[in-house]
Amino acid sequence: PFGGFCMKRGFLFFAACIIAATLVLSAAVGSCPASDYTIAPGDVLEIVVWGEPDLQKSELTVRRDGKISFPLAGDVEVAGKTPEEVRKLVEVALEPYVPQASATVIISQAGSLQYSVLGQVLRPGMYNAVMDVTVLQALALAGGLTPFGKESDIIIVRQQDAKNISLPFRYDQVKNGKNLDQNIILQRGDVVIVP
Repeated sequence: PFGGFCMKRGFLFFAACIIAATLVLSAAVGSCPASDYTIAPGDVLEIVVWGEPDLQKSELTVRRDGKISFPLAGDVEVAGKTPEEVRKLVEVALEPYVPQASATVIISQAGSLQYSVLGQVLRPGMYNAVMDVTVLQALALAGGLTPFGKESDIIIVRQQDAKNISLPFRYDQVKNGKNLDQNIILQRGDVVIVP
């Protein structure tokens, strides 16, 4: 009886650990549902074709050209597509070799939120994130402003509709709890400039 009790407790502990790990990994991929997520260079995919052990590939990193290489399908353009769209592309590409192929596409690592922080910060450079990052968080990750950084003249340069737009960010206001709506979530490719 005592051994059975310990086994049940051990199983419950194991199940709780698995659930907790799943929740943590889900949060790390980001807040948007996988069906809405747009794949980009730097993301890592896992593609599994049911019943075909040779067509189960993990750690497929999306290259800078937006493609991945998959057996029998060759180079597949995945950037800008959802996992569902990529699944259909893979199945169509495999049709001559594996009739009625059933594929699954999983985003195992979202590494595509790349942004830059330049100018008067302690650690200027390009950063990668797997979760949403606000302007304030980006500045903190870059080590904060140097003593010469102009708190009221920070801008975010964003590519929108094939042109660059400039979004102002007044750090002097935000740090005092004012105009907090300017502390926007950064998008892929944004550049934060601290003059």
